[in-house]
Amino acid sequence: MPKLACVAGEPSGDLLAAPVLSALNQIPDMSGLEIYGIGGPRMQAEGMRSDWPMETLSVRGYVEAIKQLPAILKLRKELIHNLLNEGRPDVYLGIDAPDFNLGVELQLRKAGIPTLHFVSPSIWAWRGGRIKKIAQAVERMLCIFPFETEIYDKAGVASTYVGHPLASDIPLEPNTNVAREKIAKLLQISNASLDGIVLAVLPGSRGSEIELIAPVFFDTMQLFAKRFAGQKISCLIPVATPHLRQPLEALLIKAKNQNPDIQIYLLDGHADEVLEAADVVLIASGTATLQAALWKKPMVISYKVPWLTAQIMKRQGYLPYVGLPNILCGEFVVPELLQDDATPEKLANALQDWLNHPAKVAELKARFAQMHETLRRPTGLLVAQAVAQTIANSRKQRTSL
Repeated sequence: MPKLACVAGEPSGDLLAAPVLSALNQIPDMSGLEIYGIGGPRMQAEGMRSDWPMETLSVRGYVEAIKQLPAILKLRKELIHNLLNEGRPDVYLGIDAPDFNLGVELQLRKAGIPTLHFVSPSIWAWRGGRIKKIAQAVERMLCIFPFETEIYDKAGVASTYVGHPLASDIPLEPNTNVAREKIAKLLQISNASLDGIVLAVLPGSRGSEIELIAPVFFDTMQLFAKRFAGQKISCLIPVATPHLRQPLEALLIKAKNQNPDIQIYLLDGHADEVLEAADVVLIASGTATLQAALWKKPMVISYKVPWLTAQIMKRQGYLPYVGLPNILCGEFVVPELLQDDATPEKLANALQDWLNHPAKVAELKARFAQMHETLRRPTGLLVAQAVAQTIANSRKQRTSL
């Protein structure tokens, strides 16, 4: 029976990997494939056995990682020991989470286990020196952005452009009215309740993000609603994971106490429906910004990290922007308000600016449509084929020994 070990370290990795596992299940030679490691609910729904909790790895930033470091190191040690002994796989697939996965891949590759890595670290944005470790740890890099393969070619690392799975999952043309009908049904409210301006608010998928940025986002919603007094404003917040619901509900209660008329709705998941339904988006920097761009939505990107984390990241960065839409377009097509600039006043102003300039929104949508076409590939299938071919080669080599 062929064996695949894979590790996704956070909800975005779970989202990226699920179509890969689904495609693997459709490849005849992979019949009976055993898939195990660390993954989220989407991967598990495709037949993966997750032997450790993904939440242990879901941290961002140096300060946050230091706090969680003992648990992360313990998990990695247990994982490597398992994969080198009783759970030895035919191939290891690391899904994003480079700080964790590259260390695992290095040890496994030294032991003769083929390693693939899906989603290149952002070496083109910061910490470019990591490519030396990648060359030692990774047999083939599976790139989600087209410009990345040239970087790996120059470094002598095998790579394949597979496109971004979200670009295939998200339709080229959003249908806002249908999305609002779906949201209304989920919330058990009338369709008319979502008439007027719909603001999507995505404060992140980690506890640290909710702690730092969500209070600012709630204050921004209050201010935004006041700017449009007399108009119907609906704020939709998709809750990324169940453990984030409680802190968001606490912020919602506080907001309702300050303004009983404000319409803020929490949904368990359903980020795609929320983004498709929106007129404008307030969003924390991360993979979700690309999601919003593929839905062709004007957005304001924001983020906050502890001061020390910000200083370290600033010194190691190469680009003037952090949001994926701006990185892929090579310019500031959407505003980024980070750290001290992430104030309710500035965020509300930037959101209002999109609504006041429909021609600017139309131009942005055209840019995002072009981006969508470039990223649209059968990503899940391409990654699955790379995995299947590596497994076939690995088993063939062992047979010939």
